[in-house]
Amino acid sequence: MHPVRYHVCEREEGAAHGPEPQSTSMREVYRKFDLGQDVIDFTGHALALYRTDDYLDQPCLETINRIKLYSESLARYGKSPYLYPLYGLGELPQGFARLSAIYGGTYMLNKPVDDIIMENGKVVGVKSEGEVARCKQLICDPSYIPDRVRKAGQVIRIICILSHPIKNTNDANSCQIIIPQNQVNRKSDIYVCMISYAHNVAAQGKYIAIASTTVETADPEKEVEPALELLEPIDQKFVAISDLYEPIDDGSESQVFCSCSYDATTHFETTCNDIKDIYKRMAGSAFDFENMKRKQNDVFGEADQ
Repeated sequence: MHPVRYHVCEREEGAAHGPEPQSTSMREVYRKFDLGQDVIDFTGHALALYRTDDYLDQPCLETINRIKLYSESLARYGKSPYLYPLYGLGELPQGFARLSAIYGGTYMLNKPVDDIIMENGKVVGVKSEGEVARCKQLICDPSYIPDRVRKAGQVIRIICILSHPIKNTNDANSCQIIIPQNQVNRKSDIYVCMISYAHNVAAQGKYIAIASTTVETADPEKEVEPALELLEPIDQKFVAISDLYEPIDDGSESQVFCSCSYDATTHFETTCNDIKDIYKRMAGSAFDFENMKRKQNDVFGEADQ
């Protein structure tokens, strides 16, 4: 199955009027091209990475841009639009830690957080083993400030160890599978992320698949069965059910900026959006990626052109 391609052209005089990206809903676009429900589910959830069908009644421009991003990423990196770090996701914070250190960041390793110090409703420091690290702003996850977050649901994750690639994937060493909610009569998609020895995260010949979804019933494991059926036979599996938390305020008054818990998605789109949102709340404006591109030579110690 291939991505649905959509091209917005200038309309010639006398030509038939096409969809207006700013006003035409995605539902109308699907209807115009007479696309079936399977293609709609695939396009919206596997390509545009929407988690619900709310997008169907919104202007189609955002969906078109999401599909365009998927297509361009696929063209850029070859077999997949996704990137995964060798040796696992732990390499991401390690890489940023080193970059932060280059720019003067200080790290305190293996230090417990005993207390968050507040004065006049604003954060002024973090106490650890009798010492206080002073600060004007604090970024943390929900586990550090249980009184400033609320429960937003649960997610189930099942880590599976396999001795074979997932069937019908052309023996791929890694893959991402998204099972759209409508295909399995659910309100939430089911996700599978499979990596392997090729990424230096497993022994030779072994594969690791993580199946996850948002909990909707009192029997979470049964909810993930459609994904587990794709992975059989499974050598060993480990089940974890976690609460999802979100901050109760934007942190503007306390200057304590809390992230949301990791949801069921395996592509980290929502996590990236959360990071950008935290930056905007802290800095007062959105992060300027174009400006970052202009300054990228700084990383290599070169002057701006």
